[in-house]
Amino acid sequence: MKDFVKMVLAVICGLFIMGIICFILTFGMIGSLAAAGSSKPVLPKSGVLKIDLSKVVLGEQTQESNPLSDLDPTSLLMGGGMDSSDILGIWDAVQAINAAAEDPAVKYIYLCTDGNGSDVTALSELRVALEHYRATSGNPVVAYMENPGAATYYLASVSDKIYMAPYLGLTPQFTGIGTQMFFLGDLLKRVGVNVQLIRHGKYKSAGEMYTRNSASPENREQYQRMIDSIWETLGATIAEARGISVEQLDETISGLKLRLPQDFVDYGLADELLDRDALEDKLASLAVEEKYKDIKWISLADYAEAKLVPSKARQKIAVIYADGEIIDGNGKSEIAGDRFATVINKVRADSTVKAVVLRVNSPGGSVTASEKIKDALDKLKAEKPVVASYGGYAASGGYWISNNCEKIFTDAATLTGSIGVFGLIPDFSKTASDIAHVGVESVTSHKHGDMMGLMRPLDKDEYDFMFTGIEAVYDRFTTIVSEGRGIPKEFVDAVGQGRVWTGADALKINLVDEIGTLEDAINYAAVAAGDGDLAQWNIKGYPAPPSMMEQMMDMLGGNKNDDNALLKAARKITTPQILARMDNEIVIR
Repeated sequence: MKDFVKMVLAVICGLFIMGIICFILTFGMIGSLAAAGSSKPVLPKSGVLKIDLSKVVLGEQTQESNPLSDLDPTSLLMGGGMDSSDILGIWDAVQAINAAAEDPAVKYIYLCTDGNGSDVTALSELRVALEHYRATSGNPVVAYMENPGAATYYLASVSDKIYMAPYLGLTPQFTGIGTQMFFLGDLLKRVGVNVQLIRHGKYKSAGEMYTRNSASPENREQYQRMIDSIWETLGATIAEARGISVEQLDETISGLKLRLPQDFVDYGLADELLDRDALEDKLASLAVEEKYKDIKWISLADYAEAKLVPSKARQKIAVIYADGEIIDGNGKSEIAGDRFATVINKVRADSTVKAVVLRVNSPGGSVTASEKIKDALDKLKAEKPVVASYGGYAASGGYWISNNCEKIFTDAATLTGSIGVFGLIPDFSKTASDIAHVGVESVTSHKHGDMMGLMRPLDKDEYDFMFTGIEAVYDRFTTIVSEGRGIPKEFVDAVGQGRVWTGADALKINLVDEIGTLEDAINYAAVAAGDGDLAQWNIKGYPAPPSMMEQMMDMLGGNKNDDNALLKAARKITTPQILARMDNEIVIR
C-alpha cells in the first residue's frame, strides 16, 4: 500500500512539474509570437549600421528566431524571456549591406565580432560585401574586438580601423586554426561493440571514429592539407589587409607573440586600444554626434527587414537551398529526398522561373535521396540554366547532387568532394553476452536472414555481399562526376577515394569552376537567363524556411525519417567550429 501511495504522489508531482514547464513555455511562446507578429522596424533618419555577431547568426535563409533554441529555464522563472540570436540569410545580409552602400542615411558600419556563431564561409561572403560597401559609399567600417580569434579577425581585417579593448581573456584565441579528431574504437571494444567498416576510399574517414584509436595516415594527410589550405586563404587576406607579409604574420602567430592587447598594436594587427569610455567617444565622433547616447543604432537584421522588399517582377531566379543532411522521406527538416524532388519539379514547371541557383550547404547522407534529387535537378537543367553555389560544405551527397550544374561557385574554404562510400554495421553480441548478460538467439528462414540483426559479426560471404553494394555506389559516384564535370573517370577516382578538398584546392583539380559568392552565382544565372540587371528579377528562395512553430515541433518531436542520429551526434563532436563543418559521409543502408 505504501508503495502504491508513493507511486501516486510521484505521478502527481511529475504532472505538476510538467504543468509548470508547459505554462512557462506557453507564456514565453505567446510573447515571442507577439513580437514576431509586430510590424516592420522603423529606421531613424540617419544612424550607424551595427553588425553584432553575438546577436545575429548568418545562415542560408532568414528564419524566425526559435525561442527554444537558447532556452534558459532559470531566466524564465525569474521573469526573463526566451532570447535567441536572429538567423539572417547570407543573401539578405549581403543585399542589406549593398543597400547601405547607396544609403546616405548610413554614416558608417560598426562591426562587433565577439560571440560569432557563423562559419568562416559565411563570414567570407559578408567580408566581400563589406569591401563593396567601403569602395562604393566612401564611408568607413570600424571593428571592435575583445577576444579575437582567427575567423573573427579575418572578418575584422576588412575594416578601416580595428580597435581593441585594453584587456584580453585569460585564454588567447588567435594562435592559428585547427581541429581535433576523436576516436572511439578502444572504448567501443571495451563495452563489447564490434563496428564493421565497409568502404571504398582510403580517405573516407568518418567510419574510422568507431574502429580506430588514432587517425590513419591518409586521414591525417587530408586533415592537415585542409587546415593548411584554409589558413592560406585567411592568412593571405589578413596580411594584405593589414599591410604586412604572410611570413611576418605566421612568425607572429607561431611565436605566440600576441600575448597582450598592446602586442596586436605593436605587430600591426590593431590600430588602437580603447576602453569603453574612449570607444564611445570615438564612435560618437565618427557619427558626428556630441555624445555616444545621441547615436542612432540600426541592427543589420532590422535594416534588412526594413529595406529588403519583395520584388514585384514577374520573372524569377529561383534559389533552391539544399541545407543540411540528405535524408529519405518528406520531412520538413534537413534535405528530405521526396520533398526536395517535389520542390525542384514545381520550380521546373513554373514558367516565370527563368534560371536556378542551387545553394548547397550539405555533408551528404542517403544515397537513395541523393539520386532522387539529382534526377529532378537533371530534368530541371535540361529546361533552364542551373548554377551551383557552395556554402560551408558540399561533400559526399552534397557534391553528388550538384556536380552536373552549368557552373559551380565555391568559397575558398568550402569543404568539397568526398567522393567515396562507406557503411557501418555494429555487432553488439559481446555487449549483450559479456556486459548485459543477455542471451540472444535468431530464428530465420534463410542462412543470412539475421545478418542485419546487429547481434553477430558478418561472415565472409556477407561482407562480400555488402562490399558489392559499396563498389556499385562508388562506381556510380565516379561516373556521374566524370559526366557532370567532363573529366576522365580515372582522374575522378584519383582525386576521389573519399578525400575532402577545400574550395581553393578543388578549383585546381576541376571539381569546381570559380571562387565566388552566392551573389556571384545569382548574377551569373541572371546573365544566363538573358538579363544581367538584378533589378529586373524576383530572387525567390525555395523551399520556404521553417516557421518558428515548425522549428519547435521539430526540436521537440524529432524527425522520424532520420535514422542516422548516431552519426549526426558524433559529427557534432568532431566538427571544427572555427572553420566550417568537417566531412560527413554518404551512408549505405
